[in-house]
Amino acid sequence: MLSQEIVRTAIILLILGNLAASLSDVAVKALDGSVSPFQYMFLRQLLSVVLTTPFWLFQPKEKRVLTHFGITLIRSHLILIGSGCMVVAITYLSLATANAVFYAAPLLMLPLSIWLLREYPTRSKVLKTLIGFCGVLIVLRPSQFHWAALFALGTAITLALFQILVRKLPTQQTLPTTLFWTSLFSLPVAAVLAFYDWHTLDIRAVGWIGISAMMVLAYNGLAVAAYRLAPANQIAIAEYSGLILVILLGWGCFGEIPTTLSIIGIGLIVIPLMSFRSIRSLFRLYLLRPKPPLDKRKNITD
Repeated sequence: MLSQEIVRTAIILLILGNLAASLSDVAVKALDGSVSPFQYMFLRQLLSVVLTTPFWLFQPKEKRVLTHFGITLIRSHLILIGSGCMVVAITYLSLATANAVFYAAPLLMLPLSIWLLREYPTRSKVLKTLIGFCGVLIVLRPSQFHWAALFALGTAITLALFQILVRKLPTQQTLPTTLFWTSLFSLPVAAVLAFYDWHTLDIRAVGWIGISAMMVLAYNGLAVAAYRLAPANQIAIAEYSGLILVILLGWGCFGEIPTTLSIIGIGLIVIPLMSFRSIRSLFRLYLLRPKPPLDKRKNITD
């Protein structure tokens, strides 16, 4: 049985990972449409290759070998589609609205897993998915629909497919190997698209893209570390700290204040995805923490 300290550490790592992902979104928002999605895709993937290469080379030779070429190739281009759609969505939507739709990815995984993996969900999962989709509709509000929401949905779909295809990869394949080959395979198409839509970039734009790339890699690393420390059903609730963080960052950095309906919609998206066990674990860790002995408390107050 895992100690509470290990689970608490895993939760902190996951929250820090979500902070990194949120800061990546802030960097994209700060670009304010000054960089085309194709340029962003190419430069981010190029920086990802540069940053992951030392970790890939540091491994033993047998660990660097790629397996499942076709799956990795598909996932690499899903990254391109998803990141391009993400740039458009974050540029034209508030951070909270865009991320609320991004978080629909786990909901989309349910019908996609039926189609691709022949995994059939229970009735409770179907009900939770329907509730989550109602939340997406409330956030998007068809009466005030913005065309950029379609790109946010595109990101959510590619994220869902990206995560489902992880199941097709061998468990012994290391994270640096997966990240390196996935980033490398995406470069040729990204380079061609960027070449035909290239504009001169200033150092500020390159800096924001660099921050975005580093923060995405930081999230991947911290998430893997967290899930290796503790089971997903005990810490997955911390994933949804990302929505709270982007709301705060959107308000603090860009003056974006979500409406009451948006908050309700976000709640309907997130709550069905939380398991009772993960909520209970978090409650025990932080609200029912054992108090220090009387003698230690006395020393603290002295």
